[in-house]
Amino acid sequence: MQAKTLAFLAMILLSAASASAVTETLAVTETTINTFSGTNGLFPTSGLIFDASGNAYGTTENGGDNFYGSIYQLTPIRGGGYSQSVLYSFTNGADGAYPSGPLAMDGSGNLYGTATGAGSTACNNGCGTVFKITPSKSGSFQVIYSFTGGTDGSNPAFGGLVFDKSGNLFGTTELSGSTGAGTVFELSPGRGSWTETTLHGFQGGNDAGYPLMGLTIDPAGNLYGAAVRGQNGVGAVYWLKKTSSGYEESVLYSFQGGNDGAYPEYGALIIKGKTIYGTTAGGGASNQGVVYSLALSNGKIVETPLYSFTGGNDGGQPFAGVVADSANYLYGATAYFGQYGDGVVFVLSQKNGSWHESVIHAFVGSDGKYPLGTPVINGNALYGTTQVGGSSNGGVVWQVTAK
Repeated sequence: MQAKTLAFLAMILLSAASASAVTETLAVTETTINTFSGTNGLFPTSGLIFDASGNAYGTTENGGDNFYGSIYQLTPIRGGGYSQSVLYSFTNGADGAYPSGPLAMDGSGNLYGTATGAGSTACNNGCGTVFKITPSKSGSFQVIYSFTGGTDGSNPAFGGLVFDKSGNLFGTTELSGSTGAGTVFELSPGRGSWTETTLHGFQGGNDAGYPLMGLTIDPAGNLYGAAVRGQNGVGAVYWLKKTSSGYEESVLYSFQGGNDGAYPEYGALIIKGKTIYGTTAGGGASNQGVVYSLALSNGKIVETPLYSFTGGNDGGQPFAGVVADSANYLYGATAYFGQYGDGVVFVLSQKNGSWHESVIHAFVGSDGKYPLGTPVINGNALYGTTQVGGSSNGGVVWQVTAK
């Protein structure tokens, strides 16, 4: 249902002369389903995750009872709409501060995430934490790992966490590690505790460095990600191949800062078949970022810019990744520009060998401003957040549907 509905929306949008005309004729509707104003959270920088009952969960980087960030839940209301509740407010202590990445969910409905600041007293400047919380159980919040700022890394990145088939968690840190350029880490569950293993410490040179983006895992357990530094200083896509003795890191592609793109930021890569899709916030024909693909061709990895943003009505600077439906339409958001200058939600589709972009929604400020997180598909709608904007200028959760 979700893929069919969203693909139909994308097809009509991409064949229309303008997004505004489609909005009028097709009743493409953007709805603000939650507004952040302070104690209920402020400034969400990541997207949502849904459970089987239709509840949505996310984090805000600031706000909450102590203004160091929050974990929130949105519960659907019979007849339409959502009610919001705060599951946890960070204290800037051992629990961490400033949660900025999306949440991950295990098979039992427990949520896992990262906070970029505070944590263990072993790190004087606050190196961040990994936490777990059970939405249905009050007081269940617990820290499962605190970074020390040594070879284990610090400041877990905006991309969040990913599970493998055995229940191990994987993520990245932006800083520290063996040279200060960040890490890839694994957390393995045990009896009442988790064990952290640093899988790779970035060198900040040809092997990439400072990964803000999270990881993607394939069925074989190999890990894929992107970092804002690389051989040419403007970012790289890397992978960690799973072997019998651990993981081996190598770079799949180093961005050159031209039409191919520059500076992959938040979110995560997606893999469709043998093709990887991602975004960069810079580079491209107008230096406003690109959506790109990586594919194996004649034994070599080939990078193809699928679309270069212009910084006009089409938007500019996509900080987050894209999400795909089963019809291979790609959906995402740009943090800036668009018709009103506050960012857009877009869709890409391939036709006659070329990719075409259309704007689904252009933010105007009162309905949100500066979407930084990757949108998610749930049911027949697309959901996401904006960092600021809304009635209190603290950010919103938005929904786009089509009839």
